[in-house]
Amino acid sequence: MNDTIWKSGTDYEVGYVSMDVKLRQLPYPYRAILTICSDLDETPDRHVYCEIMRFLNTIEKTSMGPGVGLEIGNSIYFDMPPDQFAYWNTDDAGRQIIRTLIKSGHIDCLHSYGDLATSRRHAARAIEELDRHGCKLEVWVDHGVAPTNFGSDIMRGHGDEFGHEAYHADLTTDFGIQYVWRGRVTSVVGQDIRSSLSGIFHLRHPVGSSQTLLKEFLKQKLAQSGNSKYAMHRSNEILGQVELRDKRLLYEFMRCNPHWGGVSSCDESRSIDDVLTDNFLNHLVEREGICILYTHLGKVENPSVPFDRKTVRAFERLAKEFSKGRILVTTTRRLLGYRHAVREISWTSTKNANNDSIVVTTQSDDKISRRLIDADLAGLTFYVSDPNITSIIVDGQAINHFEHNDPDHTGQRSVSLPWSMLEFPSI
Repeated sequence: MNDTIWKSGTDYEVGYVSMDVKLRQLPYPYRAILTICSDLDETPDRHVYCEIMRFLNTIEKTSMGPGVGLEIGNSIYFDMPPDQFAYWNTDDAGRQIIRTLIKSGHIDCLHSYGDLATSRRHAARAIEELDRHGCKLEVWVDHGVAPTNFGSDIMRGHGDEFGHEAYHADLTTDFGIQYVWRGRVTSVVGQDIRSSLSGIFHLRHPVGSSQTLLKEFLKQKLAQSGNSKYAMHRSNEILGQVELRDKRLLYEFMRCNPHWGGVSSCDESRSIDDVLTDNFLNHLVEREGICILYTHLGKVENPSVPFDRKTVRAFERLAKEFSKGRILVTTTRRLLGYRHAVREISWTSTKNANNDSIVVTTQSDDKISRRLIDADLAGLTFYVSDPNITSIIVDGQAINHFEHNDPDHTGQRSVSLPWSMLEFPSI
């Protein structure tokens, strides 16, 4: 082993590089991460919106039966036709609920400013309202063909087109948006791992699934030839830095719909039972991948009972995977923050006679990386030889409370920074 000098607070110590410490890519004990990134399109009113959120995030009694007690976020927009739930369309009670859910982290995506938001003035009005109430959002999701979209090639927006009437990128990024979705959806099961077309073809649907497989194959070939529209499909990364048309730097993420019929198939609550299947969930776990699932949970057939029995069964299936410690289910913002943190940190480990010390540094020269917050490190896990003689230091600060973990499926022990579920508010 080689001698190394490392810094702990203000004291320098001499030790040895520890070969026993490895970064675990996912929080212990999970083997996959999944978020339901739902666009609220066609949600009829605040009652349906709230009932869905209560079912997903609590174990309370609902019109669909007891909730599944997961951690699942939702999206919001502002200027929409009057028959759809949106911030300006709902009443004062609905707006208070929206603000409460934003502050708790359960509304974490701004789904453009809406179909009827056609100018910078509309964006400024929405931002002013959120700022006035101390509400912050960091994730942007393009909506349909809304003028304020950021995506020019798929979603045909003008939000980052300097000089256009709908330009707002400066206002929106200054407000806090740092992660954007601009229409990229993949059929590949699991991101931030090696891309694989396995799991797309289905024997029961040979024609339809073959067409989906071919489309995904062509996307990857186009990406390999330099096509910017499909660049993210080449790396299969969940997150990549992007330069908007006004030269602002953000992070773009890719969503997934693993349904055999393609990325636009079964993307509603009534058909999610055909997406969150045992085969899909098992395959995601086997590949130890990450999934930001593309769907629209507010498109319901019966507003009195938003989810039918098949949909309830799908979420019960997912809840079982979470309770078994196989799939971590969380919000889009928390997933993106965690993956961003894991990619941007640097760390070293040093072994002394009675101590394995892990030193984590989050600083970066990248402007966006500097915006990492402590919460994004929640769940950070390292494999170690002995948790009882391990210490963790983050940016020069000793972490006094971290978890000592039993061996996982690999047989290795580990230590973790605590991951706590968001507290769902009373709405």
